[in-house]
Amino acid sequence: MPDARPPLPPFTRETALLKVQAAEDAWNTRDPHRVALAHSEDSVWRNRDTFLTGRAAIVAFLTGKWAREHEYALRKDLWAYDGDRIAVRFQYESRDDAGQWWRCYGNELWEFDERGLMTRREASIDDVPIEEADRRVHGPRPEAERGLSFPLE
Repeated sequence: MPDARPPLPPFTRETALLKVQAAEDAWNTRDPHRVALAHSEDSVWRNRDTFLTGRAAIVAFLTGKWAREHEYALRKDLWAYDGDRIAVRFQYESRDDAGQWWRCYGNELWEFDERGLMTRREASIDDVPIEEADRRVHGPRPEAERGLSFPLE
């Protein structure tokens, strides 16, 4: 399969952890094209109240997102997996144009095809304003923290 994105389903704990870390790494680049390549051409998304279909829509959505969310930094944590599905919890921090920092808590449900491309993503996200001094997520995850869970609060 020339466009396969290993690891492929069915997922084990080890391969699900690899898939989650790969997604975190890609999102932390803030490169919409890189993130979109992990999705099938007809991938469907629900992100909060926004519904998208296809890579071009994903790229457009993420381009706008990262134009508004400055210094975006994300952590993802495996919650569950089964066959071709993975559930994650995540937190990210960013600041808006006015300088307000936000911590965003969320859950994602992912479904993959046989090539390991995400065909469905559903994200529920809550935003909490924070002070800059309260930030916990600074840039991509350091190597020493890979595989570690992060605190709820």
